[in-house]
Amino acid sequence: MVSPRNTPAMGSDSAPRPWPAPALSAPALADRLQRGSAALFPTDTLPALAACPNQAHQLWTLKQRPPDKPLILMAASSEVLLAALGVPLQPAWLEMAAWAWPGAVTLVLPATGPVAAALNPGGASLGLRLPACPEALALLSLSGPLATTSANLSGCPAATTAEQAAQQFPQVPRLAPLPWPMAGGQASTVLAWGETGQWQVLRAGALLPPGI
Repeated sequence: MVSPRNTPAMGSDSAPRPWPAPALSAPALADRLQRGSAALFPTDTLPALAACPNQAHQLWTLKQRPPDKPLILMAASSEVLLAALGVPLQPAWLEMAAWAWPGAVTLVLPATGPVAAALNPGGASLGLRLPACPEALALLSLSGPLATTSANLSGCPAATTAEQAAQQFPQVPRLAPLPWPMAGGQASTVLAWGETGQWQVLRAGALLPPGI
């Protein structure tokens, strides 16, 4: 990761930018994604590194991350997310989704089928999130659901701005316009549906539902 002290300020005319990848409009970036590229975009929590589900394998490579750590599926609607599970839906899942989305909560639910296999190889669950970020939703509405992860190399602090994300992934195009809107800077809460039929907090993040 490039040290922020050695990085030119955004918008500086005197120093060259240290990365070549362009910033693209939502339609152009969605086209790149659908043709197999990865992408960087803002969310309401932390910036995301993303790819279409059938190209999710590249995210582990880009992050230098062990493949046993699952990815999160983001989409522009709860209907698209829940349909990706490939299993009958339970009322408790629908109630929690209605409370949590759009927002800073990831729901980990039982899942089967090609999307779960691509994002959680060998697992039987899928993490889902509907972000509360207009820019992210605009991209997702064009690209379709995306496999996502935080925009940082494995073991490095999570990027919080477009500049920091580009420093760690200089070859990956970003969503325009820049700079991105200020995000919360804290990862989403992760709630998993347990075998006992109750929610379990896997990560206490930006938002916790009452009674959990």
